Amino acid sequence: MNSPAKTLSLALFVVGLSCGQTTTPPPTETATSPAATSTSPDRVGNYVVEIYEDKAGILWIGTLGKGVARYDGQSLTYLTTEDGLVGNGVVEIVEDKAGNLWFGTQDGLSKYDGEQFTNFTEADGLIHFRVSNLLLDSKGTLWIGTWGGISRFDGETFTDFPLPKPEVNLLSYQTTMDWVTAIEEDTDGNIWISRDGYGLTKYDGEGFTHFTKQDGLHSNNVTDLKQDRNGDIWISSRVAEMDHPDAESRKGPGGLNRLSNGKVTGFPKVPGLSRNNVYFVGKDSSENLWFPAMGNGVYRYDGKAFKLFDKVDREVPKATLAVQSMLLDSKGRHWFGVSGGLYQLEGDVFVYVEREGPWGY
Repeated sequence: MNSPAKTLSLALFVVGLSCGQTTTPPPTETATSPAATSTSPDRVGNYVVEIYEDKAGILWIGTLGKGVARYDGQSLTYLTTEDGLVGNGVVEIVEDKAGNLWFGTQDGLSKYDGEQFTNFTEADGLIHFRVSNLLLDSKGTLWIGTWGGISRFDGETFTDFPLPKPEVNLLSYQTTMDWVTAIEEDTDGNIWISRDGYGLTKYDGEGFTHFTKQDGLHSNNVTDLKQDRNGDIWISSRVAEMDHPDAESRKGPGGLNRLSNGKVTGFPKVPGLSRNNVYFVGKDSSENLWFPAMGNGVYRYDGKAFKLFDKVDREVPKATLAVQSMLLDSKGRHWFGVSGGLYQLEGDVFVYVEREGPWGY
């Protein structure tokens, strides 16, 4: 383990997109965005929005603007549009039974067989070009969540998967209600789908059940979900009012909920989990759950209690920092992708990982 020269509160580490911006993650890099204009050749990526380990133990790191980075334990290389990737904003990665990697990007979907890419866009039947998440279910069907709904791919054909809209009170400035933010399959084979404005939906193969603020969710702008070891569903959400055109009005409910036996509860006594943005629910191989609470740090829940991790080993411009992804790899290393680069958790400290490392401890 490295001995960091200093540590600082992760309240800086996760403020990120709450700093006056109304675009929710994953953001699109532009010529004026902080990450795009900073000079940081040492960074693995300005925005690290996905971290995935394949069956061979290779790490794949999705970035916005730099394509996908591949770390094989020895060296870091990149695959981009120049190599055949459909887009350089890689937000989701899954591996199928044949060993093909699927990359969901902001410009379409790519399948990579280790040598070449096969790309899919709206012209091939994809419902929307901007992919947000992927799920390979227990039947081998690929679910593609996008900013315009869901497509399913059976290996040959894309079909739209229409989602019903629950009765919710949309704010006048909400425009991303059809953004599918997460798709998960539970242990009973139900498919859970979250959207940025329509809450959470369960599909049991025949019908749909909706969960919204009327059922106890902090916010209908659900960002992610995971099932825990007890079968409960943990739901993260963001503050809908963050999109308000008036900066003084960007306050409201959001955070973390748990759905257990049909009842939705929250955690008002845990700082940052009730009136805040929580952008994802991480789950590691030890069945621990992880929640980044904007401005507070990253919580780990072991089934009994929450533990806060809020120290990082170096300061980088806080306007570029927001936790976006995480992975516990097969060697027991915790990786965190943020708007600012890649970090590894060593003990209780987040250590910045440059392109040259440190890659292990």
